[in-house]
Amino acid sequence: MKKLVCIAFLLISLIGFSQENLGYQKPPAAILDLVDAPLAPSVLINDSGEHMVLLYRDYYKSINELSETELRLAGLRINPKTNIGSRTNYYNNIKIKTPKGEKITQVTGLPNNPRLANFQWSPDQTKIAVTHTTAEGVEIWVLDLEKASVQKLTEASANANMRDVINWFKDGKSLLVKMLPSDRKPLINAAEAVPEGPTISSNDGKKAQNRTYQDLLKNPNDEFNFEQLARSELYRIDLNGTKTKWMDADLYSNISFSPDGKYVMVVTIKRPFSYLVPYYRFPSKANVYDHNGALVSEVLEVPLIEDLPKGFMAVRMGMRSLSWRKDKPASLIYAQALDGGDPENDVAYRDEVFQMDAPFDQAGQSILKTVNRYSGIEWGDKTTAIAYDYWWNTRNTKSYLFDPSNNEKEAKIITDRNYQDVYSDPGNLVTAKNEFGESVIALDENSNAYLLGDGFTEDGQFPFVDKFNLRTQEKIRLYTSKLEGKKEDLIEYKPNKDELLVRIESSNEYPNYYYKTLRKRKGKIQLTNFENPFKSIQDVQKEVITYKREDGLDLTGTLYLPVGYDKNSKEKKPMILWAYPREYKDKNSASQSTQNPNEFTYPFWGSPIYWVTQGYVVLDDASFPIIGEADEQPNDTFRAQLVSNAKAAIDAVDNLGYIDRKKVAVGGHSYGAFMVANLLSHSDLFAAGIARSGAYNRTLTPFGFQSEERNYWEAPEVYNTMSPFMHADKMKTPLLLVHGEADNNSGTYPMQSERYFNALKGLGATVRLVMLPKESHGYRAKESILHLLWEQDQWLNKYVKQEGMPLDLDKETIGKD
Repeated sequence: MKKLVCIAFLLISLIGFSQENLGYQKPPAAILDLVDAPLAPSVLINDSGEHMVLLYRDYYKSINELSETELRLAGLRINPKTNIGSRTNYYNNIKIKTPKGEKITQVTGLPNNPRLANFQWSPDQTKIAVTHTTAEGVEIWVLDLEKASVQKLTEASANANMRDVINWFKDGKSLLVKMLPSDRKPLINAAEAVPEGPTISSNDGKKAQNRTYQDLLKNPNDEFNFEQLARSELYRIDLNGTKTKWMDADLYSNISFSPDGKYVMVVTIKRPFSYLVPYYRFPSKANVYDHNGALVSEVLEVPLIEDLPKGFMAVRMGMRSLSWRKDKPASLIYAQALDGGDPENDVAYRDEVFQMDAPFDQAGQSILKTVNRYSGIEWGDKTTAIAYDYWWNTRNTKSYLFDPSNNEKEAKIITDRNYQDVYSDPGNLVTAKNEFGESVIALDENSNAYLLGDGFTEDGQFPFVDKFNLRTQEKIRLYTSKLEGKKEDLIEYKPNKDELLVRIESSNEYPNYYYKTLRKRKGKIQLTNFENPFKSIQDVQKEVITYKREDGLDLTGTLYLPVGYDKNSKEKKPMILWAYPREYKDKNSASQSTQNPNEFTYPFWGSPIYWVTQGYVVLDDASFPIIGEADEQPNDTFRAQLVSNAKAAIDAVDNLGYIDRKKVAVGGHSYGAFMVANLLSHSDLFAAGIARSGAYNRTLTPFGFQSEERNYWEAPEVYNTMSPFMHADKMKTPLLLVHGEADNNSGTYPMQSERYFNALKGLGATVRLVMLPKESHGYRAKESILHLLWEQDQWLNKYVKQEGMPLDLDKETIGKD
């Protein structure tokens, strides 16, 4: 008898813990139809308004595409055969129309099976340069908008591994292109290479507290391969295809022309490389050349950046944020820290901004000091500019109106606000092209600028256009969107033409583009006519609900009722709650809503909305604020606030009479997955959970995570209390874990899910782990997406609807063990 019991126990164990040989599956037909819906094109309109470019692509890649050769080096993912990012999204067709006309013209001359990327307007916006990736490499093509045709300029010899592959010369007659070097050496096959010795890292006592970056260099072979793949020669290529070498091979990172086109700033990466940080923190050098490639000035050398001071606002010393001033022919702008780059130092001004004029052989002249960390400038004219700063710890941002030609004239702070306070957001400055073809603040003769705002308020969203006088600081509201039952996004305003480009949508009307006038008040002109591809859910009942947390904090969520649901019946349905936690430093900002019930219902791959077709209520984008006011940090009470947010959401929908609160699932992706695991471990609110691509053991990210800047040794109780892995013994709710095997997001490496699964399995929890081959932090292959939706549907039906499931889901594992 005892022997039989042991055999039975062994069989149960094998069933419970075995691997599954399961091919890619597909979800129910109603979900599959939504996935297969065609994708509307992306829209580009040139500044003159003469041409609208429609770019078409497939929504998903195939698993075959994701299975192409990939090298992961220094934070990059590269296809070494084609010499372009291995995860690049491609367009496969182009059409052109006149925005206000009806005719749509197919672009002619496109290559077979186009894989188009890296679109770059010509200076006069009559042409677009673009890369086309073939099986052998990257070609350069040019689209002529007037002719609606493309022309190939190069063979498959461009190097797009470091991005910024195409730059137009200012005359619009030629391109500066990164090309494969003639002396590139064969790459080392790391799997076959015989080591010449151990890989050794050392430290001389400096603190180098870095995030847990992925895809880093690991050994000398990686260094060699990275260098070979990053090296390019620069060529000037005329529109007739004539090639002229412009500069010899180097590790070119960024390339930018001065507004007048006479100078080119070229940034190159230098050794020593690092095994701790990605390529953009390797040593670098910024030189300025004339348009013929002759050296003008060696402007900046940046050392390896491994050891910044602690804190999100830490920066390196020396010149940084180097860029061209857009309203002058050739002036460089840069910032320098006044606090030693250390946010712990208490100073009146954090940064100082300088200007350096051509020929860049004199020290820069100070033009501004900022209270917080400098974050950029919008240029107007020689006496008008607006600068911005921010400080993460206080969530404060300021904007400064200043005269860049007179540093003795005091800058005026025109906004001083919490950047998480969306209700106080003044909007974005309208820009226009100047004589150099650069985007600068659109100013009229009376010093009026214009602002486009999202218009979030306590009563809903009302986008607006303001006229803002920079001399008097007076604002006049020119337009407020008040469309009934629709959502209107303000895309672009041209004051000189009185032309406002908008995108209008509703919950069941696909977004389309229109022109409006503000002064003449003419009727809107429709520019596109994209139809709703998701007709099966177009009549789903949708609303933004508002409710309160137990401490009185206002929360919101977008509620969807199942297809065909009768609200009068009050039939109790299962529910999926989907959310993502966000940290705040004040309750006012945390209580604000940016949800609009008139937003088009778009079931993208990661959305829970698909399940309205399966009889579920869905509460999407439920508010999950985590607040830490004054000296308290949000994470000090993370778990308690999570549970309070979840309970308030369930109570709110339950009070409406739509759900069976015993049949509620919770789901989330990335930090949302971290939320799910914590909720299931520390509450009994849910019947099941879905956690995708999360991190569950914060001791594996010891130098900060998400918005936690304290390291593990400063706040061990926070790291341990927040880590679901440390509380795996408390898991009593079925949990579906999903992770991409090639996740490259900082902190969410696949080991997080694998180790958490093993802990839960060892402690007897009901858990299933799905590892998606070739997938990164977001999932791209159609096969993966369909299988993901199948997994989620099976899990929900078994543990939430509790309708009984196929035998192949009775096993609790799939993937790696």
